[in-house]
Amino acid sequence: MADSIVRPVNGHAIEKLHPISPDALDKAPASLVDPVKPLVKRTGPRLHVRTGRAVKRLATHDRTRVAGHLAVRHTGYLVGGTRIVIRRTWDARSAARYERMIRAAEAVGNLDEAKEWEERGQQFRAARHRRRMEMLTSPQQLAKSAVAGTAVGAGLLLGTGIALAVANEDISYVLAPTLFLVDAIRWAVVIGTVVWGVASMVLPWAILAGLWAVGRQMHTAPEWALPASVRSGDGAPITPSIVVTAMRDLGVSALKTAIKEMGDVGAQMLSPIVIAGCGVEVDVHLPSGVSTEEIQNRRRKLAENLNRHEHEVFITIPPSPRTVRLWIADSGALDEPIGPSPLVTDMEMTANYKTGRAPWGQDLRGDAALISLFQKMLLITGLSNQGKTASLRALALWLAFDPKVEFRIGDLKGIGDWAMFKGLATVLIEGPTDEHVAAVTEMAEEAVREMNRRMQSPDGKTAHPIVVIVDEAQVAYGSGAVDDFKIPYGGSKATSRYFRAIKAIHDQGRAVNITTWEGTQDPTNENLPKRSREGNHIRSSLVLGTESQARMAIGDAAIDGGAAPHKLRQGLDKGTVVVAGDGIKLAAGQASVTVRTHYIDEDQANEIADRAKQRRTAVATRNAAEPADEVDHLADIATVLGDAPRMRTQEVIQLLAQRNPVEYRAWTFQDLKAVLQPRGAEPYKSDGVMTVSRDRVLEALNERDRQAELDDGE
Repeated sequence: MADSIVRPVNGHAIEKLHPISPDALDKAPASLVDPVKPLVKRTGPRLHVRTGRAVKRLATHDRTRVAGHLAVRHTGYLVGGTRIVIRRTWDARSAARYERMIRAAEAVGNLDEAKEWEERGQQFRAARHRRRMEMLTSPQQLAKSAVAGTAVGAGLLLGTGIALAVANEDISYVLAPTLFLVDAIRWAVVIGTVVWGVASMVLPWAILAGLWAVGRQMHTAPEWALPASVRSGDGAPITPSIVVTAMRDLGVSALKTAIKEMGDVGAQMLSPIVIAGCGVEVDVHLPSGVSTEEIQNRRRKLAENLNRHEHEVFITIPPSPRTVRLWIADSGALDEPIGPSPLVTDMEMTANYKTGRAPWGQDLRGDAALISLFQKMLLITGLSNQGKTASLRALALWLAFDPKVEFRIGDLKGIGDWAMFKGLATVLIEGPTDEHVAAVTEMAEEAVREMNRRMQSPDGKTAHPIVVIVDEAQVAYGSGAVDDFKIPYGGSKATSRYFRAIKAIHDQGRAVNITTWEGTQDPTNENLPKRSREGNHIRSSLVLGTESQARMAIGDAAIDGGAAPHKLRQGLDKGTVVVAGDGIKLAAGQASVTVRTHYIDEDQANEIADRAKQRRTAVATRNAAEPADEVDHLADIATVLGDAPRMRTQEVIQLLAQRNPVEYRAWTFQDLKAVLQPRGAEPYKSDGVMTVSRDRVLEALNERDRQAELDDGE
């Protein structure tokens, strides 16, 4: 065997290797033959990996992207400009334009206009036929004209030469004009040859430049390749072409086909685009085969096609058949606050329940949203913490400036949202417990009894207005409290005392100026029974979670007409209400209106309430200062009792206040007792409540009259 082998590796000696035979050496793996080779590590990635990374860096570099955008943009300009010029040329040389106009008119159902375009097309074809027939005879006419022109020209040249020869007494001048013309033709050919050479090189580039300019003017490049200054992104003005393109790309096949047949005249579907508040408004007359419901169901896609958010596009159904009305907000405009309420800025604010309108906010067109509250039952609903109480309270604060209006308020939240109405409201209940629900129920039932008394009184229709306000009414509808007879105070069933009272006022209260306003959260059949919600004349809703809730809140007709409180943004559209009903001005055929209400914070509400109290005090003082007839308290009590054998003392006091507010509004049970007790007609307890007997009062009146006769006799 051969001696052991020692090999240096990186300057160091390795252990001796056992010698092997030449045959084994030939069959051994390379790693054994050359032990140094497997010990050498690669110092970097493979060549193809490095190449790929370099290509990726080059492809994703900012300069590469900019260069790619430029290439795509200008190529798009050239291709699009060529397409536009070809189409314009084809339209000018053929009847394609008239055919397209006819299809467009037929697509929108305008048969009169289709007939007019058909007549124009026939006139165009007739004129074109005449021109073509004239071209058949034009060679003969051109030949005759050429012969005649040549003869006349030769005669003129010869005559001119003869005149020059005579004048110069030189016969050579006879051909001078002809030779001059020949020389001019030669120079024209030379110049034309030079110019043609240059033109043949410049003309193609000039044509390309012209096509590029047309494409650039019409922005025919892809949207992403256009410059940021002309890209139709957020805030881009709404134009007819943008609206038509947005409608075409909705995914409605019948609409897309009809618009393609219309070509560039797809804008014929549109009414003029007009400025409406912080946006624009346009009516879109849909072609045959496309329903308004298909457009409404694609509201989000339409908004995105218009480069707007969903909440910035509103779709309503105007009276015109097969038409949708689009209101498109300026980008971001709906996130800007509206101005302060006139209740805050106008220190001389007044209100009139019968003829006035409350300044509630602004509609989407930017016009003041004024709402009439005269004999109107009102419902406002929405998710929690979206501005429901503030919106409802703003209406009550305005109405407080009418001294004739009486408020009876139940706040079933009880955190002081209505505290400023202390001194304004006859009744103010604040709290969420079952005891508070019972008190609110009795307040509503007392309003029902007052309604029944007014219905039987000849002066009932002219009695002072009473507004029963229940905020967080879902607490009452969801309460399980029962009275001593196990009858539920709350609940949504027909056995509920609260439900029956509200329903009774809805049925007949408006005739005698007694109305209810309810505010509730999360409308469901349990939180807001069907018979209760449908008894309201004004139904409004802030943001809601689902379409089914929206239908419960403002009704199917409003939702089918385009109202969409469920499309508002929770937390961002606070105070924005969708209103349906007859208390607010609506366009013809419009089922609802969206109102951005003025926000009045608690400090401002307290200041407004103080001004309303001062106004009421001033009116009461003025009325008290006026001379009045002597009041016969006992006779007034007998009058309000009417035919009732007995009546609760509280009812008697309220009827007296209705009969003579200046005299009796401040009366209490002690005042009533002070009048009746000396006459022997003092109130007594019956069925657990204090009542006044009609017979006792009449007996007291008769006794007083007898005593007066005796006094006169003496």
